[in-house]
Amino acid sequence: MAQPLIVPVILAAESTQHLWPLARDTMPMPFMPLLDDGRSTFQATLGLLARGDFDRPVVVTSNDSRFIAAEQMQAMGISGDIVLAPEQGKPAAETAIGAMIAGDRAADAICLVLPSSHWIGDDTAFSADCQAAVDRARAGEIVSVGLPPQSGRAAGAQMAVDPSDRSGFAALREYLERPNSLAVADGELGTRLADSGSLVFGASKFQRELAALAPDMATASRAALAGACRDLDFIRLDSEAYRRAGTASLLSLLVRRTTPILVQSPTAAWQAVDAWGAIHAVRKKDGQANVLEGPVVTQGCSGSVVMSDDILTAAIGLTDMIVVTTRDAVLVAPRSEAANVEALVARLRHDGRREASEHLRVYRPWGWYQRIDIGTRFQVKRISVKPGGLLSLQRHFHRAEHWVVVTGTAEVTVDGTVSIVHENQSVHLPIGCVHRLTNPGKIPLELIEVQVGSYTGEDDIVRLEDIYARA
Repeated sequence: MAQPLIVPVILAAESTQHLWPLARDTMPMPFMPLLDDGRSTFQATLGLLARGDFDRPVVVTSNDSRFIAAEQMQAMGISGDIVLAPEQGKPAAETAIGAMIAGDRAADAICLVLPSSHWIGDDTAFSADCQAAVDRARAGEIVSVGLPPQSGRAAGAQMAVDPSDRSGFAALREYLERPNSLAVADGELGTRLADSGSLVFGASKFQRELAALAPDMATASRAALAGACRDLDFIRLDSEAYRRAGTASLLSLLVRRTTPILVQSPTAAWQAVDAWGAIHAVRKKDGQANVLEGPVVTQGCSGSVVMSDDILTAAIGLTDMIVVTTRDAVLVAPRSEAANVEALVARLRHDGRREASEHLRVYRPWGWYQRIDIGTRFQVKRISVKPGGLLSLQRHFHRAEHWVVVTGTAEVTVDGTVSIVHENQSVHLPIGCVHRLTNPGKIPLELIEVQVGSYTGEDDIVRLEDIYARA
């Protein structure tokens, strides 16, 4: 029998706060280079697909993360469909739309749904687990991957299965979307496994089941895809239709089907990287079981995570602690309190703290900028433009700008006049002038920008032309 098309559906639309201050809205956790090899969990997930006979992936992400996702896929040499979800918190709708795209490619396509925030430590075992699940899906089953609940953290959704089953695929007895206790132990319902969010199923069969069990969600998801438009290399879903899709958990819907869902216990080392405790679990450690990264110095520490992305961080005598330093925020907490970081970030948001959601360094499709200083009537930024990078043709109504090139060569357009600006040269941009910055060279362009005016916010940008189709 010919092997059916296997379409990976990678869910990367969520902006979790559990790994603050490194992960924030402007650089969500799945795209942060948090693993030992310098890759993000999103890239590691893409890397799993290199070993199997997979079709082009369907990546579902947010509008704000679209260029980050595209850039990391390009770095991995992987092409696929990038679907932009208008809202977060709808993994069931994201999965449904991925299944619809897969079904449009081939009627007998099998979907492999993978969260982008997981670490899988054995590619060979993963391939074997995947093939076993695909075989079950070809036979008409829906397979969910269950993981041992992580101790010491609030339990997420859990699946109760038959503890006597030794086949690796146990029937789902009950789905507990909100367990009452921490890392719930085995009980009268049977062995409890954490819902990984990973599923394997036939695309056409899944669509039929969803239409029968959740017709409103199925109809709204299909309408969101049918009304989608192409935006550069992205598929932008219809926002009005998507809003009607609802937020119900997928397994809470599918558990009502006549035939039980099968829960697979993978042989591969597999863990959700959704808290600092998980970072300690999956990263390499020194002789005292510390995870260290960046300019850090420790003395007499054990079992701790000490990381810095820029500032020298020194720690003495810590046991089972988390210390994370960024350019504008520091987190210090016991590892046992890692699950409470999200509540801390919610408090920061309530207090209106910019650090809750934004980094000082903000990534753009052309490169990045980093705020150095800000005050009344001025702001100073460091700007880096990739080779070939092209900023929008724009103007500002409330500020003038001064650019000083420190590395590389800049092509600057001011009111239609194009000039080349070399290292240690500067250019002045008066208030209201129409201007554009381009890097025509083969090395990154870096410059210092000094803004002077009554208002220096990012929303004082009127884009007249933009190859990235931003407003």
